[in-house]
Amino acid sequence: MNHVRLRKKMLIVYIVCVLIPIVLTNIVFYQVTTHNVRQQKLSDISAAMDQIRRDFLDQMDVAAGISSIFYTDAKFNEAIERSYTSSSEYVDAYYADIYATMYRYSPIYKAIRDVAIYTPNPTIVGGGGMRPITEEVEASSWYRALALGGGDGSPIVIRSVNETSHGPETVFSFVRRLDYFGQKHGRYSILKIDIGYSAISALMRNATLQGDVYLVGPEGRIEAASGSAERQQEQASFLPEALAADAISVSKPIANVDYLRGWSFEGAFPEHRVLQDVYKSRDFVVYLALPNILVPTLIILWFTRSLSSRLARILHQMKRVRNHSFEPVEQPDYRDEIGQLTNEFNRMTLQIKSLIDDVYLADILRKDLEIKRNQAQLHALQSQINPHFLFNALETIRMRSLIKKEEETAKIIHNMAKIFRRSLSWDRDWMTVREELELIHCFLEIQKYRFGDKLDYSVVADDEALGWLVPKMSVLPFVENASIHGIEKSKRGGSINLLFRVEGSALIAEVVDDGAGMEPEELEAIRGGLQRDEPFGDHVGIQNVYRRLRLYYGERFELQMDSVRRQGTSVRIRLPQREEIAEPAAIRGNS
Repeated sequence: MNHVRLRKKMLIVYIVCVLIPIVLTNIVFYQVTTHNVRQQKLSDISAAMDQIRRDFLDQMDVAAGISSIFYTDAKFNEAIERSYTSSSEYVDAYYADIYATMYRYSPIYKAIRDVAIYTPNPTIVGGGGMRPITEEVEASSWYRALALGGGDGSPIVIRSVNETSHGPETVFSFVRRLDYFGQKHGRYSILKIDIGYSAISALMRNATLQGDVYLVGPEGRIEAASGSAERQQEQASFLPEALAADAISVSKPIANVDYLRGWSFEGAFPEHRVLQDVYKSRDFVVYLALPNILVPTLIILWFTRSLSSRLARILHQMKRVRNHSFEPVEQPDYRDEIGQLTNEFNRMTLQIKSLIDDVYLADILRKDLEIKRNQAQLHALQSQINPHFLFNALETIRMRSLIKKEEETAKIIHNMAKIFRRSLSWDRDWMTVREELELIHCFLEIQKYRFGDKLDYSVVADDEALGWLVPKMSVLPFVENASIHGIEKSKRGGSINLLFRVEGSALIAEVVDDGAGMEPEELEAIRGGLQRDEPFGDHVGIQNVYRRLRLYYGERFELQMDSVRRQGTSVRIRLPQREEIAEPAAIRGNS
């Protein structure tokens, strides 16, 4: 990528980070939306088809229930099988035993067009729903279908045509042989319940389906249809392969009903009509995607042009500088990075031209002299602050004090030299509590020498704690802080108490003074400065110790500070064992 021009890089960024994500997002969104809408539509279609099947079964169940009453009514069956001696005897029996059963259900179930009994009893006079079995009846489709499939007394459903005064009427006939009580006239009587075709087709038309619904009989013929196929393909064979190529097929067979075994509802729904809502959402996705693509494209083209043209101008001018043409880039004073780069390039070009033309050689000689003089001054300064020189000077003063019998002064100078030597020697980052106490003792002796009776101190350390390894000078700054800010600021003086003890797997170090103390605001400022790692006042030593402890222990150490004005300050430090911490590599190398 370092060899690709900036304009091409920006184009790659645009394609990878803008164009491709937007296109993929919209494609995925469209696919997911299409899938969800399609599944919802299919679910709605399946539910509507189930409802049609249930309504159709309800109609057939009514006919089946009525036929069962006729089939098992002993009085009714005895009346139609009885041989009558005269017409008047039959008429009396008709109104007494047949009429009530024949016309009990027609007024209640409007879908039932006719209930008729076809009987071979020659003594029954036709009329009132009672009809003889004639040759014409025997030649009818429903009678032949019953002869083929209803021999065991089970009913059948067949589509048939009845001749009425208004012309032929298509019906669905529920036909059943009345053989429950046997036969007396050589053949069984037959019950025929006609259900109007309009009632069945209404079930299919009322469904809010965007397509064609077919009622297919057991022989694969279309018995009823709705939609564009209504009255066009009835009684034709239903061929799924003849449906439109984009049609969505849904089949709902009628199972668990013996007299409708092999019947089914078939649906054919053009996909473009089912998914017309999806196509609307597709247009919405396109309209939404176009501005999402065009607007970033125009902005990025404008932005890229702004960058590349100005950078090309600077590059062209730099090439001219290589040929000793020190002319500035002419452009308005822009404030972005390229504008600043251009201004700095112009300034550099003018400076180079001035140096070459005016003071190049003289300035080189002058700077060489300055460098040599600075190096000499640096060497002199280093020799002046050589630690060995300071240690030797302190040792000389101490020896002179001993010669003059000033033992107290010599002791203080010795303590100062020890503290100074330890503070400058960082070949060891860890020391034992015993070594830390030696430095603290030296410091407190010096402070005792300064303040006299104004300062008292006590140090208590468990034997187990003396060998504990702690970071170098991690407690001394708190002792120094207690002395300078606590005891020295207190007019009445005070005392400093130190405690080192081991609790479980941690070392507890406490520094307590009864000096000047602090106001709550000052204490909160110190605590906040430690947490935010900000400098605060004269407590730099505390902050340095806190940073070092956090470097060594991370978040596994505890530092607690409490103070009350004119009562004193207490500091409690809890440090885990050294084996429990992850020591930085640089520190391990110096230990």
